[in-house]
Amino acid sequence: MTSAPQSTSTRPYLIRALYEWCTDNGFTPYVAVLVDETVKVPREHVKDGEIVLNISFDATQALKLGNDFIEFKARFTGVARDIMVPIDRVVAIYARENGQGMAFPPPVPGTPDSVATPARSGLPSTPPEASGNGAGLAAVPSTAALTKPVDEPPPPSGPRPKLTRIK
Repeated sequence: MTSAPQSTSTRPYLIRALYEWCTDNGFTPYVAVLVDETVKVPREHVKDGEIVLNISFDATQALKLGNDFIEFKARFTGVARDIMVPIDRVVAIYARENGQGMAFPPPVPGTPDSVATPARSGLPSTPPEASGNGAGLAAVPSTAALTKPVDEPPPPSGPRPKLTRIK
């Protein structure tokens, strides 16, 4: 009897999908991160072992949403910092404006990131419908980790900016 090959985690793919959903809808994507020695963030902004990071285009530079790490440069209290977060330390990604997004199970010490499945993550087997939009996204439960991050840019005013090609 042969066993099925080990598949990669769904977490980085879901993070990228929800990041794209947030930006396509003009929302500000935030990630909640459990901080340990593998997470490279400004420690002075960590509260209760967690930090919430704004990963929007306006708040980051050189953002890379990879399969193993989220990497970018950002300013904290006016100082540019390099940020590196292992994917398995991300416990939620959500839109600041309405709280819709997805929570992930916290990493289990000593084990690689497991595939986030509804049965293992504690999420319902069928996604709850979002209020009125049929997107299938649920509001992330409010916790201490889902507070406003430091140096939050002002909310967008007016329509979403568009890129114009100049020849």
